[in-house]
This record gives sequence, C-alpha cells and structure tokens, in this order.
Amino acid sequence: MTNPPKGKRVASPGAKPPAAASRPFLRFHHSDALRAKTLAVLGKLERAEDAARHRDALADVVVELTNSGLDDYFMRPLKLAKAGFVVQQSANIGMAGAQKVMATVIRQVIGRMEHPQLLSVCSSIRQFMK
Repeated sequence: MTNPPKGKRVASPGAKPPAAASRPFLRFHHSDALRAKTLAVLGKLERAEDAARHRDALADVVVELTNSGLDDYFMRPLKLAKAGFVVQQSANIGMAGAQKVMATVIRQVIGRMEHPQLLSVCSSIRQFMK
C-alpha cells in the first residue's frame, strides 16, 4: 500500500464529509430586487407539479446571479482599486464576452434538466442564500 502524497488527507472508510457550515465559503451581495425575483422563481419551481415548465425562469435567475457575483467579486474590486480607465474598459469588454458564453451554457444545461435536477439546483441556490 502506498502512502498518500504529503499534505493530502485520506478519509477513512465510512468517514462523513465535513458539515457545510464548517467549511470556508465566499458569498456576494446582490440587490433586493434580485433576491425577491430569485425567491419567487424558486418557490414557483418547488411547488410546481412539472418543474420543467419553469426552466427558462430558473436559467434567467442563475444567469443574473452569476453576473451579479462576477460584478461583486471582480468588477467592483477593480473599480475600488482605481485600476485606470483602459484597464476597466478592457475588463468590461472581457467580462461581457465571458458572461455571454456562460449565459448560453447555463441556459442549455438548465434547459435539459428534469424535475429532480431542477429541484436540486433550487436547493443549492437556497444554500448559497443562507
């Protein structure tokens, strides 16, 4: 039997993963309006007999949350750092392109999900909102 690489932990058989609350995390702030919209979409989807009817609305919310997070984690700190006009404009252009690609992927992936998968996405979003 080989030893694990230095610095790597090996879980013992039957060991439980650490509780989510004990793990480090990063969160971002978003608007009250986006929070209300997110909660409304999650509620509709979770109550629906056929969650697939709300895939587009969920995809829209995920795209908005993603854009809000990217702004909070990247663009706002860049502005606060006073990185300069050219740097900020370059970042804006790059982020706009990245967001377009991500939005397309998000919509395609969520657009193919079925009821249990959509509920799982809702659950994950609710966990992020705590």
